[in-house]
Amino acid sequence: MEYVSALLPPVVMAAFFIGLVVTIVKSQGGPNKAKEDAAVDAAIARAEAARPADGAAR
Repeated sequence: MEYVSALLPPVVMAAFFIGLVVTIVKSQGGPNKAKEDAAVDAAIARAEAARPADGAAR
């Protein structure tokens, strides 16, 4: 029975890891992709707007 207690933690961790990978893969794309892309585009636009122009400081 010691082999069961020795194998249980790795098996449980492997199951959780597989579940995590499946969740990540399923969440890619789909209806949320447009919202995620829009949020990234908005963040990039804000960062570029906050950065001074290259020739303005000279």
